[in-house]
Amino acid sequence: MKKVFLVATALICLFFNGYAQKHNIDKIAAVVGNNIILLSDLNQQYTQYLYQGNKPDPNVKCYVLQQLLTQKLLKQQAEIDSVMVEESHVDDEVNKRMRYSMQRAGGQERLEQFLNKSVLQYKDEIRPSVKDELISNKMQQKITENINVTPMEVEKYFKSLGDSLPQFNTEVEIGEIVLNPQLTKAEKERFHDKIEALRLRIKGGEDFGVLAKTYSEDPGSSVDGGDLGFFDRSTMAKEFTAWAFKLKAGEMSPVFETEFGFHILQVIERRGEQVHARHILITPKTTSESIARLKIHADSIYNKVMTKKITFATAANQYSDNKETKYNGGMMLNAENVQSRSTFIPLDKIEPAVFLVIDTMKVGSISKPNLITGADGKEAYKIFYLKSKIPPHKANLVQDFPKIRDAAQSDKVNRTLSEWFEKRRESTYIKIDDEFVTCDQLKIWTKHNISK
Repeated sequence: MKKVFLVATALICLFFNGYAQKHNIDKIAAVVGNNIILLSDLNQQYTQYLYQGNKPDPNVKCYVLQQLLTQKLLKQQAEIDSVMVEESHVDDEVNKRMRYSMQRAGGQERLEQFLNKSVLQYKDEIRPSVKDELISNKMQQKITENINVTPMEVEKYFKSLGDSLPQFNTEVEIGEIVLNPQLTKAEKERFHDKIEALRLRIKGGEDFGVLAKTYSEDPGSSVDGGDLGFFDRSTMAKEFTAWAFKLKAGEMSPVFETEFGFHILQVIERRGEQVHARHILITPKTTSESIARLKIHADSIYNKVMTKKITFATAANQYSDNKETKYNGGMMLNAENVQSRSTFIPLDKIEPAVFLVIDTMKVGSISKPNLITGADGKEAYKIFYLKSKIPPHKANLVQDFPKIRDAAQSDKVNRTLSEWFEKRRESTYIKIDDEFVTCDQLKIWTKHNISK
């Protein structure tokens, strides 16, 4: 068995050296089993790091290589376990990242100037690494999907913290009823007419993508000519999905409305149960008249709650326009801990406009309707209910069990992954180029390997 392993090692070493000789433009930074990591792959991710506004730091390349080694090890196991990702999923992720990059750069032209290559070239270059990342993430999820902690394990983890128990700041539980202004048919008409005029210009021969870049009010896709990439039936609003899956490639929809505003869309390609489309969005703007009508509606709901004709939770369920909270009795969730569905939110994480209202409220009280402008710039009337307020305290199992349970779960997941990687590193051939021999974080990758 040892001879076989030595022969395999020798063959991989020959492969390593031979590949480098044949591709002297590039260089192999590392080998993990039957997967290679090219120096160009590493430099590509380092370029992305610099593009995000970070200062040059050669040590970052060590961290990038460690991440790539991890991905390759997971990818190798994924190949064994037949863990795959859909090509359309890869396309979507590539398109999403490119839209984000173009937004940061201030448009496609500025991004291409920075990269010194076209967006299409760059998309082709990053696609393999994006696919590897998605596969490795899926493999990691498979390794940890059945990990849970029992109450006994939570208690054991809590005791293991000893004197290092965390200190929690003031936390609050807040209920909300969110009421968005509604426009009349007449008020909406001018926004409908605006996008209808764009549709007619496209039918007259003007470029859909150019008009989307100029006029679309969807910040996520307008910079990319309205391109949404591939999506399935579960991704978009139902009205949007209906038209996307009804049209043939090249066809354009009439103007239609969703909760986000007025759209026109054009199908670019159909691939089974996936559609590649682009769209233009025009969002109707509120009027002073719609705000005045909303104030009367908000006061009416507030009076019903205060006269106990209806409970706050029932009012949220019946009237609130926030789909994330209305079916939860109106209770807001901790955005940093959504998976646990915790309703306890640190006071310093509350939006400033909301904080100004609840700061003077007593526990159990309900605020009058307040006109609040959200982070998206949209106005809404909101009614708040301060359910509880926990002062700063050191962690304990009575008050903080959900948070301690989540921490114990994360600890168990991390330990499981560490053990998994340790075993795979011991049984997998790994070779790292001498250029990175000084990287402290990479030493664990070669300590068991006979190549060193």
